[in-house]
Amino acid sequence: MSRKRLATVWLDGCSGCHMSFLDIDERLLDLAESVELVYSPLVDRKDFPDSVDITLIEGAVSSEGDLAKIKHIRAHSTLLVSLGDCAVTGNVPSLRNTISTESVLRRVYLDPALYNPQLPGADVPPLLAQVRPVHSVVHVDVYIPGCPPSSETIFYALTELLAGRKPDFTGKTRFGA
Repeated sequence: MSRKRLATVWLDGCSGCHMSFLDIDERLLDLAESVELVYSPLVDRKDFPDSVDITLIEGAVSSEGDLAKIKHIRAHSTLLVSLGDCAVTGNVPSLRNTISTESVLRRVYLDPALYNPQLPGADVPPLLAQVRPVHSVVHVDVYIPGCPPSSETIFYALTELLAGRKPDFTGKTRFGA
Protein backbone atom coordinates (compact mmCIF):
# COMPACT_ATOMS: atom_id res chain seq x y z
CA MET A 1 0.00 0.00 0.00
CA SER A 2 1.39 3.39 -0.92
CA ARG A 3 1.45 5.98 1.82
CA LYS A 4 -0.51 9.23 1.53
CA ARG A 5 1.46 12.47 1.54
CA LEU A 6 0.57 14.56 4.63
CA ALA A 7 1.49 18.17 5.34
CA THR A 8 0.82 20.37 8.35
CA VAL A 9 1.01 24.16 8.16
CA TRP A 10 1.06 26.84 10.84
CA LEU A 11 -0.27 30.26 9.87
CA ASP A 12 -1.30 32.85 12.51
CA GLY A 13 -2.04 30.79 15.61
CA CYS A 14 -0.45 29.60 18.82
CA SER A 15 0.80 26.13 17.73
CA GLY A 16 -1.70 24.46 20.08
CA CYS A 17 -3.13 22.40 17.23
CA HIS A 18 0.32 21.09 16.38
CA MET A 19 0.83 20.26 20.05
CA SER A 20 -2.43 18.25 19.96
CA PHE A 21 -1.19 16.54 16.80
CA LEU A 22 1.98 15.52 18.67
CA ASP A 23 -0.19 14.34 21.59
CA ILE A 24 -1.34 11.50 19.34
CA ASP A 25 1.79 9.98 20.90
CA GLU A 26 2.60 6.39 19.94
CA ARG A 27 -0.29 6.30 17.49
CA LEU A 28 1.89 8.56 15.32
CA LEU A 29 3.80 5.35 14.57
CA ASP A 30 0.54 3.76 13.38
CA LEU A 31 -0.09 6.81 11.17
CA ALA A 32 3.46 6.60 9.82
CA GLU A 33 2.54 3.29 8.21
CA SER A 34 -0.11 5.12 6.15
CA VAL A 35 1.35 8.61 5.69
CA GLU A 36 4.57 10.31 4.80
CA LEU A 37 4.97 13.68 6.52
CA VAL A 38 6.25 15.76 3.60
CA TYR A 39 5.96 19.29 5.02
CA SER A 40 5.48 20.68 8.52
CA PRO A 41 6.98 23.01 11.10
CA LEU A 42 8.00 19.68 12.68
CA VAL A 43 10.37 18.83 9.79
CA ASP A 44 13.12 20.75 8.07
CA ARG A 45 11.70 21.07 4.53
CA LYS A 46 11.34 24.74 3.52
CA ASP A 47 9.33 24.51 0.28
CA PHE A 48 5.79 23.13 -0.01
CA PRO A 49 5.71 20.00 -2.22
CA ASP A 50 3.97 19.95 -5.59
CA SER A 51 1.51 17.24 -4.60
CA VAL A 52 0.10 16.60 -1.13
CA ASP A 53 -2.86 14.33 -0.37
CA ILE A 54 -3.93 15.87 2.97
CA THR A 55 -2.90 19.24 4.40
CA LEU A 56 -3.81 20.31 7.93
CA ILE A 57 -3.87 24.11 8.30
CA GLU A 58 -3.54 25.64 11.76
CA GLY A 59 -4.11 29.36 12.21
CA ALA A 60 -5.83 32.25 10.51
CA VAL A 61 -4.80 34.23 7.43
CA SER A 62 -3.34 37.47 8.84
CA SER A 63 -0.64 38.69 6.49
CA GLU A 64 0.13 38.93 2.80
CA GLY A 65 2.59 36.08 3.39
CA ASP A 66 -0.18 33.89 4.88
CA LEU A 67 -2.44 34.74 1.94
CA ALA A 68 0.14 33.77 -0.69
CA LYS A 69 1.06 30.63 1.26
CA ILE A 70 -2.51 29.35 1.65
CA LYS A 71 -3.30 29.93 -2.03
CA HIS A 72 -0.17 28.01 -3.03
CA ILE A 73 -0.96 25.20 -0.58
CA ARG A 74 -4.55 24.89 -1.81
CA ALA A 75 -3.32 24.58 -5.39
CA HIS A 76 -1.05 21.68 -4.39
CA SER A 77 -3.30 19.81 -1.91
CA THR A 78 -5.99 17.27 -2.69
CA LEU A 79 -7.73 17.69 0.69
CA LEU A 80 -7.39 20.85 2.77
CA VAL A 81 -8.36 20.62 6.45
CA SER A 82 -8.93 23.68 8.65
CA LEU A 83 -7.52 22.51 11.98
CA GLY A 84 -8.72 24.40 15.05
CA ASP A 85 -10.80 27.47 15.76
CA CYS A 86 -8.27 29.98 14.36
CA ALA A 87 -8.33 28.30 10.94
CA VAL A 88 -12.10 27.71 11.09
CA THR A 89 -13.28 31.11 12.41
CA GLY A 90 -10.27 33.43 12.81
CA ASN A 91 -10.65 33.07 16.61
CA VAL A 92 -8.03 34.90 18.74
CA PRO A 93 -5.96 36.37 15.86
CA SER A 94 -9.12 38.04 14.52
CA LEU A 95 -9.46 40.08 17.72
CA ARG A 96 -7.24 42.65 16.02
CA ASN A 97 -9.97 43.20 13.39
CA THR A 98 -11.48 45.89 15.61
CA ILE A 99 -8.44 48.14 15.25
CA SER A 100 -6.41 49.34 12.27
CA THR A 101 -3.23 47.60 11.18
CA GLU A 102 -1.45 50.94 11.59
CA SER A 103 -2.45 51.01 15.28
CA VAL A 104 -1.25 47.43 15.73
CA LEU A 105 2.11 48.16 14.13
CA ARG A 106 2.54 51.37 16.11
CA ARG A 107 1.81 49.60 19.40
CA VAL A 108 3.97 46.56 18.72
CA TYR A 109 6.95 48.17 17.00
CA LEU A 110 6.99 51.88 17.91
CA ASP A 111 6.13 51.88 21.60
CA PRO A 112 8.48 54.38 23.29
CA ALA A 113 9.32 51.81 25.99
CA LEU A 114 11.02 49.58 23.43
CA TYR A 115 14.80 49.52 23.26
CA ASN A 116 14.98 50.33 19.53
CA PRO A 117 11.52 51.25 18.22
CA GLN A 118 11.22 50.82 14.46
CA LEU A 119 8.82 49.36 11.92
CA PRO A 120 9.76 45.95 10.53
CA GLY A 121 11.54 45.70 7.20
CA ALA A 122 10.88 43.59 4.15
CA ASP A 123 11.50 40.36 6.11
CA VAL A 124 8.11 40.70 7.88
CA PRO A 125 5.10 40.32 5.53
CA PRO A 126 2.62 43.23 5.64
CA LEU A 127 -0.53 42.62 7.68
CA LEU A 128 -3.86 42.25 5.92
CA ALA A 129 -6.50 44.81 6.90
CA GLN A 130 -8.57 41.97 8.41
CA VAL A 131 -7.63 38.55 9.79
CA ARG A 132 -9.62 35.90 7.94
CA PRO A 133 -10.49 32.24 8.46
CA VAL A 134 -9.00 29.92 5.85
CA HIS A 135 -12.32 29.15 4.08
CA SER A 136 -12.83 32.84 3.28
CA VAL A 137 -9.72 32.72 1.10
CA VAL A 138 -9.63 29.18 -0.38
CA HIS A 139 -11.87 26.11 -0.55
CA VAL A 140 -11.71 23.95 2.59
CA ASP A 141 -12.72 20.28 2.47
CA VAL A 142 -12.92 19.45 6.19
CA TYR A 143 -13.33 21.61 9.31
CA ILE A 144 -12.05 20.44 12.71
CA PRO A 145 -13.15 22.91 15.40
CA GLY A 146 -11.59 23.15 18.84
CA CYS A 147 -9.08 25.31 20.64
CA PRO A 148 -7.20 23.16 20.17
CA PRO A 149 -8.95 20.04 18.91
CA SER A 150 -8.04 17.03 21.02
CA SER A 151 -5.48 14.51 19.83
CA GLU A 152 -8.35 11.98 19.75
CA THR A 153 -10.28 14.17 17.32
CA ILE A 154 -7.26 14.75 15.08
CA PHE A 155 -6.39 11.04 15.05
CA TYR A 156 -10.02 10.18 14.24
CA ALA A 157 -10.09 12.73 11.40
CA LEU A 158 -6.87 11.45 9.88
CA THR A 159 -7.88 7.80 10.07
CA GLU A 160 -11.24 8.59 8.46
CA LEU A 161 -9.63 10.63 5.68
CA LEU A 162 -7.04 7.91 5.07
CA ALA A 163 -9.89 5.39 4.77
CA GLY A 164 -11.50 7.63 2.13
CA ARG A 165 -14.32 8.82 4.39
CA LYS A 166 -15.33 12.32 5.44
CA PRO A 167 -15.19 12.47 9.25
CA ASP A 168 -18.39 13.10 11.21
CA PHE A 169 -17.49 15.19 14.26
CA THR A 170 -20.94 15.03 15.89
CA GLY A 171 -20.29 14.66 19.62
CA LYS A 172 -16.52 14.58 19.12
CA THR A 173 -15.59 18.27 19.28
CA ARG A 174 -16.95 21.77 19.62
CA PHE A 175 -15.68 25.28 19.31
CA GLY A 176 -13.38 26.29 22.14
CA ALA A 177 -12.81 22.76 23.38
